[in-house]
Amino acid sequence: MSDKLYTPSNPNAQQGVNNVLKFLSDISGEKTVTGQHTQTMALEELIKIEEVTGKQPALLGFELLSYSPNINYLDTDDECISEVEQNYGTLKRAWEWAGKKGLITFTWHWFSPLGGRSKSFFTRNTEFDAARAVIDGTAENRALLSDMDYMAGLLRPFCDKGVPIIWRPFHEGDGDWFWWGAKGSDTVKKLYRMMYERYTDIHHLDNLIWAVNLPTVKCYPGDDVVDIITRDMYPAPHEHTSQAQKYRELTAITDSKKIAAIGEIGTLPDLDAIHNEQIGWSYYMTWSHGFVLTEEFTDYDYLNKLYHSPYAVTKDELPELY
Repeated sequence: MSDKLYTPSNPNAQQGVNNVLKFLSDISGEKTVTGQHTQTMALEELIKIEEVTGKQPALLGFELLSYSPNINYLDTDDECISEVEQNYGTLKRAWEWAGKKGLITFTWHWFSPLGGRSKSFFTRNTEFDAARAVIDGTAENRALLSDMDYMAGLLRPFCDKGVPIIWRPFHEGDGDWFWWGAKGSDTVKKLYRMMYERYTDIHHLDNLIWAVNLPTVKCYPGDDVVDIITRDMYPAPHEHTSQAQKYRELTAITDSKKIAAIGEIGTLPDLDAIHNEQIGWSYYMTWSHGFVLTEEFTDYDYLNKLYHSPYAVTKDELPELY
């Protein structure tokens, strides 16, 4: 059994949250949960994995970008519109996966709460000032809280049904390419804690598993608001390793023995190496589109081998956790 901490940060967490955290803690260093990000109604990534391996990932990632309240449809481009339109309605797919008792994680490419154009989750496409958004009473703060509350409403039914969600807000906020990371470490920590407190203390979303995706000490918001520590990585094509160095860097951000996971990855990791080297990645989530729909990063023989590894947890091997 792993010695990692699986007590939820939220003392009122639902039983499903406790079950998922204990399961991830117990398998760390022994097995790794297979995961796949999706962002369309077609779930083409899931279909490809089934076609190649005959199996399904235990964890599906769903994208919430089209659920952003402030998408600027008047100042945009075809690429943005296409991505938004293809994402419409995908919460239905999340509900279907929940019906199969699969694990769920949500990613939100959050369009700027105020102003912006095209893909305004990118810093370059908005003048939204996250540093002002954490100051009570500013226009930016009001817009931020309005968006947060809107998203809380979409998450509420999952809570009411006891469906645990691995919630990974402000992902990659240690960089400056998204508006939430553009104003530095102090601001992104405040944003994270603001959402945590609002969703936990006001909205009582007790089904959320809080996965921080801020893999540096200066951006880490604190053990009291974190259940899982994660980082994103995009290795060279066909470079399958345990990602041991990145694991060590991530786990060094806190002295607590938090559950660790790969929030996003391009080229698939090596689960045999993870097991043999005792690297405690509890799950990974491959990114969408070409990372699995082509063999540019991982060839299909390797994909099939991974899904049949004795160290992989696939959907058919996942215990009922909620």
